[in-house]
Parts: sequence; structure tokens; C-alpha cells
Amino acid sequence: MGKGDKKSKRGKIILGTYGVRRRRKKDKKPVIKTVPAAKLAEVKEKKLPKEKKEIKPVPAVVEIIEAKEPKKAKEVKPVKEVKATKEPKVKKEAKVEKTKKAPKPAKGKKETKPKKEK
Repeated sequence: MGKGDKKSKRGKIILGTYGVRRRRKKDKKPVIKTVPAAKLAEVKEKKLPKEKKEIKPVPAVVEIIEAKEPKKAKEVKPVKEVKATKEPKVKKEAKVEKTKKAPKPAKGKKETKPKKEK
């Protein structure tokens, strides 16, 4: 088996993968670290929220807007009267079928050249 074989140990080493043919080494059992009791006893004091500053009232600015004159309404044009509907046109009869052209006469057969002998 070669370096490119995904299933062999050598191929797994080259590709950098693990599997049934190439197991990972087990780590040692993790060590539990003990925390000194002094750190657990200390309790952090909570900071008090800062006092909010008083907000000064802002004097309201009043703007005077000039009143514009309303636009003049457009004059309405009188509605045109609808004319009486016309009678539908009479359909023309279907055109008479054209006579088919006679088929062209068949061309004669082409002459074939005699085959050369070797």
C-alpha cells in the first residue's frame, strides 16, 4: 500500500488523519487543580450605579408658518355621450383551397465511376 492510500496506516500518516488503522494516542488523565480557599472567600463588592445628572429643559422653538393660498380647482369637462354600438361585421366565408402543384419530376440517377483495381 502506498502513501496515497486512505485506508492504510502509511496513507493516514501522510494525509494527517486518524481512523481504525491509525488510532490516536490517549492523553494522561487530566489533573484536577485545587483552588486556594482564600480566593473563594473574597466576594467582590458591587459598584453602585452613578447618579444621573438632571436634564435641563430646552425651551421649545415655535416657528410661524405662513398659510399658503389653496390651489384653484380645475374645471370639470363635460362627459362625451357614448355612441350606439354598431352591429358586428359578417364574417367572410373560408377561402377555397388552392390546388396543389404537381410534384417535380424525379432526377435521373447519377453515374458512378468505376472502381479502380489495385
